[in-house]
Amino acid sequence: MNTWEYALLVRRREASGQSWRISFYWYSPDGDRQDVSQFGDTAIAQLNLAGKKGWELVSSEEDINNLQGSTEVHRYYLKRPSAT
Repeated sequence: MNTWEYALLVRRREASGQSWRISFYWYSPDGDRQDVSQFGDTAIAQLNLAGKKGWELVSSEEDINNLQGSTEVHRYYLKRPSAT
């Protein structure tokens, strides 16, 4: 029987004055949260990095704050075979 571990990559785009600030956070299977923004400035770069570590994209979703238009949140759900 296959067992899996899951992780979450969150991309947040927020208004910052006259420009936008983009950040990426990685939520590991053990619940730790890490700012991984320095490892790539696009979702594709971040997902390719995760893929090199054995992670597979399972699903994604997007939330946009349409009232103020000041925030976008994209969530990427990933899985890989569990080591145990």
